[in-house]
This record gives sequence, structure tokens and C-alpha cells, in this order.
Amino acid sequence: MTTTQVWLAILGMGLVTAVTRALFLVGGERMILPERVQRALRYAPAAALAAVVVPDLVETPHGMSLALGNHALYASLAGLAWYLWRRSMLGTILVGMAVFTVLRLWL
Repeated sequence: MTTTQVWLAILGMGLVTAVTRALFLVGGERMILPERVQRALRYAPAAALAAVVVPDLVETPHGMSLALGNHALYASLAGLAWYLWRRSMLGTILVGMAVFTVLRLWL
């Protein structure tokens, strides 16, 4: 890419970001989202987090893997189980790291 193309891409991305964010400010209180859309938007952060984290967990240097050799996946599942059981963030981290370490050392 040339320098001009890089600057055009940066300016274009900035313009798209500014316009999409400004639409809510311009509309102000006159713009009311339907109740169904508001309910759906409550799930957006969890969906975005899953879209970022899950591919990283199942992807290995050799492709997608659900095998026992994918230590990060099973450590994450153990951490998730601990969190759902005890609701403890510190415990989640400790359990996840312990499972990851044990799997890495023994498998």
C-alpha cells in the first residue's frame, strides 16, 4: 500500500466510526429503540466476548482442535465450571491455571 492509501484508509475508518457513533447523539431523545431491539442489545457484550474468545480457544497451530492436547480449551472450561459453581473470580483464575499447568505437564 502506498502512503496515500494508508492515510485514506485511516481517514475512512475514522469517518465511519464518527458517523455511526454520532447517529445516536443526533437523534437524541427523539430516537427510541423498540423494546425488542433493546432486549436484544443486552446480549451484545456477551456475544462479542464469545466471538473473540472461542476462536482463540479452539484454534491451535495445526488448525481447529477439540482434542485433549488443547490445554487452553479444557482449562477454560474448568475455570468456567468453577465460576458457575462458586462465583469467585480469583478461584476461576486459580482453577484455570492449575488445570492448564497439569494438562501441559502431564499430556
